[in-house]
Amino acid sequence: MKANKFILPIIVAVAVLAFFSIFIVKEVNQAIVLQFGDPKKIITKPGLNFKLPFIQNVVFLDKRILNLDAPPEEVIASDQKRLIVDAFARFKIIDPLKFYISVGNERVARSRLATIINSRIRSVLGTQRLQTLLSEDRNKQMALIQEGVNNEAEKFGIKIVDVRIKRADLPQANSEAIYRRMQTEREREAKEFRARGAEMAVTITSTADKEVTVILANANKQSEIMKGEGDGLRNKIFAEAFGRDPEFFAFYRSMQAYETALIGGETSIIMSPEDSEFFKFFGEALNQN
Repeated sequence: MKANKFILPIIVAVAVLAFFSIFIVKEVNQAIVLQFGDPKKIITKPGLNFKLPFIQNVVFLDKRILNLDAPPEEVIASDQKRLIVDAFARFKIIDPLKFYISVGNERVARSRLATIINSRIRSVLGTQRLQTLLSEDRNKQMALIQEGVNNEAEKFGIKIVDVRIKRADLPQANSEAIYRRMQTEREREAKEFRARGAEMAVTITSTADKEVTVILANANKQSEIMKGEGDGLRNKIFAEAFGRDPEFFAFYRSMQAYETALIGGETSIIMSPEDSEFFKFFGEALNQN
């Protein structure tokens, strides 16, 4: 009975010691065993491990590739154009001991890396023109940025896997100025197009008016020619008729003259048929009656 009283506390003590002595390193982690803050052992392989209870503690570090979103940074290009650059990086802890001694944890590491990345972006992109930063040559600049950041990150036991620019925008004031300039340019082009259209309309109208004038002139000319030909033909017929029967032709012409002079109008003529050559046919008609 007395033995059982001692066994239970011993089991509890062993369990407590085992609980504080055993730790598991997962596949995604690596561990540093510290003794009163002094690193004693680095564990990079997953599995079950032991430490001295109450004397040693374990710090776990991520072994995967981690992402870092750097805060947007304003960059002034070599042509004094401003650009807001939003970059991100991917990094990996390759030396846990150096990482722990230099930065201690991921939060501090991310802050230090963001500062290094933004500083490197300013130093590299600041030597380039804005046109270069927006072209395919930007990949070369990113390689230079990654190389520079890697040189600094190695001091922290970190390897930079990649650095990329997510977005490169103009500042709001510049965007508004560019929008206004583009709007002014489009309005100028619209006015130019309208002026060209008006000029073309005047040209087309004047060409059409000229063609109409030429067509009308040709038509009038042809009409006068045809009229002259008709008058000539008529005179020829009259001449032939006069040659065949001069008496009838004289009578016909007199009838036409009577029709023109006597029909219509308000003018009155008082003449004697016997005394006027004009009414000789009337006189002959009266004498016959």
